[in-house]
Amino acid sequence: MATLSAFSSPPWPDPNPNPNPDPTFVSQTDQSYPLDSETESSMSHQPIEFHDHDQNPNPNVQKPLQTTPSDPGTLLHLSFNQDHGCFAVGTDHGFRIFNCDPFREIFRRHFADGGISAVEMLFRCNILALVGGGPHPQYPPNKVMIWDDHQGRCIGELSFRSEVRSVRLRRDRIVVVLEQKVYVYNFADLKLLHQIETIANPKGLCAVSQSAASLVLVCPGLQKGQVRVEHYASKRTKFIMAHDSRIACFALTPDGQLLATASSKGTLVRIFNTVDGTLLQEVRRGADRAEIYSLAFSSTAQWLAVSSDKGTVHIFNLKLNTGLPGNDKSRYASDSDLAVTQSSSSLSFIRGVLPKYFSSEWSVAQFRLPEGSHYIVAFGHQKNTVVILGVDGSFYRCQFDPANRGEMTQLEHHNFLKPEEAF
Repeated sequence: MATLSAFSSPPWPDPNPNPNPDPTFVSQTDQSYPLDSETESSMSHQPIEFHDHDQNPNPNVQKPLQTTPSDPGTLLHLSFNQDHGCFAVGTDHGFRIFNCDPFREIFRRHFADGGISAVEMLFRCNILALVGGGPHPQYPPNKVMIWDDHQGRCIGELSFRSEVRSVRLRRDRIVVVLEQKVYVYNFADLKLLHQIETIANPKGLCAVSQSAASLVLVCPGLQKGQVRVEHYASKRTKFIMAHDSRIACFALTPDGQLLATASSKGTLVRIFNTVDGTLLQEVRRGADRAEIYSLAFSSTAQWLAVSSDKGTVHIFNLKLNTGLPGNDKSRYASDSDLAVTQSSSSLSFIRGVLPKYFSSEWSVAQFRLPEGSHYIVAFGHQKNTVVILGVDGSFYRCQFDPANRGEMTQLEHHNFLKPEEAF
């Protein structure tokens, strides 16, 4: 019943420059249900090499044609890489990769008449996952193409019976999300390791931890408002009923221990311990319904950023020094007590008397954007900074003051869709 085709070829090099394999990853024999014939895969006979784009430019690959100044292309995709140091843009003419701090275009690849609806980076290396899209897709929308930018071509592909909704990469895994399925592949040889059935997932919601020590995957469950957490190292599955309404957005910490979720109501964001499903904290974005576009943890899990269709980015303080395993308490404890109690202390005296709305934990900082555009957010590499990207081409870098709260300070603004000479 299960079929998976792959050409016989030498194994790919491990994309992890400091290999730390996960020997306890669940194998096909450990699955609770058989694999089906939804997928096929093929890969090139040539091994691939991994290079940092900033450190190892390849002078032998001819620079592709650049987008003409009069036509920057229609944006089809926008996403950060795994450490939020770069972001990728897919258009109906190809794709571009940008550095966040300092802001600059790293490279662009122009396809004469081919759209890219998904670009998933693997940190800063030359390997990317591409999915075609737009009016004239460069590749079939039901295929994931493995692009080697060092060679300037695709070196492998994964094919499906339905359109690919999203792709997630780790150094050792490729995760492909369809409307109601999630597939996990081994990066080294494109072998299918696991498949998961989900509720309808048109957004392709999926999050994967990036720690080499453990692989944690989160996707929608089979019920409305439910998330499924796969802990592959311990071979455990945890279902969390996070909301009454359908899941609209979620985010994982890099080690996969903490999960933030938002529902289609968009008023509350909840933070869970992924190991036991414990609700650790609940914060309020606002009182009226909103569509949450993105959630992001800071690198130390001290802060959580939320963007929505209300044109405001909120920063919340996370008090997560309880409910976690003993060795992790100090790691997630706040390094500043200035904002720990401010978000709710002013209303604490009426807690339990008035409705929950009045005792909710509110954001410590906000940044207001023009309404009507879709924005995603991530934390910058400098202390107390965030990077905000808009589908209108806007790039903002802002700084927040946890002691004084209030509005963030805008540090810079650019339009990444504005035609400029590529770096």
